[in-house]
Amino acid sequence: MSPFTQLPGFTRSPPGLERAILRRLPGVLVLGTLASALPSLVARMFPWQGSAVEVATLITTIDIYGISLAILHWTVVFTLAIGAFTVMVMKGPAYVADAYPLEDSETPDPPGKQGHVARPVRAAPAKTRQRP
Repeated sequence: MSPFTQLPGFTRSPPGLERAILRRLPGVLVLGTLASALPSLVARMFPWQGSAVEVATLITTIDIYGISLAILHWTVVFTLAIGAFTVMVMKGPAYVADAYPLEDSETPDPPGKQGHVARPVRAAPAKTRQRP
């Protein structure tokens, strides 16, 4: 039996919002990354007033904010991609999961039969006398 045998009689769900999200995510990823880099580029073109140390500190702070915003944006896009992909897979065809006969039994296997694990039996703790 093939590992990808589809379940007979299963009807696939029509594609929905998850396909539109997956199609737009690459563009959103690129545009969002460029938008988070824009303040750093503008900060380098703007003529700042003050000492060199103050200007360098300000530009570095803007760079740190831009990098953190880009990482946050990537995380949100990646999370949306995982969710949309999961929905897309769940709407796909159903596959036969258990292609072997199930031996159903009302009683457990007797000891000594393959698959039986003997567990040690614990004795109940002895009661101690309490002094009056």
